[in-house]
Amino acid sequence: MKAVPLFDEAELLQQIAEGNQRAFTVLFRQYSGKVYSFALKLTRSEELAEEVVQEVFLRIWLNRETLTEVQQFGAYLNRMNRNHCLNAIKRLAQESRITGELSRQNTEYSHETEDRISYRSTQAVLDEAIGKLSPQQQKVYRLCHVEGLKYEEAASQLNISPGTVHTHMKLALKAIRMHLDKAGGVILVLSLIDRYL
Repeated sequence: MKAVPLFDEAELLQQIAEGNQRAFTVLFRQYSGKVYSFALKLTRSEELAEEVVQEVFLRIWLNRETLTEVQQFGAYLNRMNRNHCLNAIKRLAQESRITGELSRQNTEYSHETEDRISYRSTQAVLDEAIGKLSPQQQKVYRLCHVEGLKYEEAASQLNISPGTVHTHMKLALKAIRMHLDKAGGVILVLSLIDRYL
């Protein structure tokens, strides 16, 4: 037998569309477990599944004004969840492919000096990109990608919400990628940044 929600879904969506954070919390508590389970089944990674949950609900909140147009929220949520999972899997496959290319390149380059020079120049481009980020994006990037903290841990240190950490990370990664694209299409640069992102 299908579980009946303890709330009027249309009314809840209306309240969220109007910016009601408590209504959004109710929605999150009702559906986040289902989103996580589905994402875990598809991605087979707890970290990716957590990231998908954050991305899905962040997207719902950021586009909350459109919720009043949603006829069947369950189908809407399933489609969004599936798309975010597929994007995460594609990103993982791309990172794996680039890591494989880098590994093949490293076996071809036996000269240690060349490798060191390439690494330094690549690191300089990456540092330049990070230096152009806003101060808050730099803090979030360093905590999450240099020190390896989870979004919740970084949020606690910076006294901001995990959703805000996620937003800063998304903007930071986009800016870094754009900077690297402008700096030149060297595969080593792209592969190095993808190892860090």
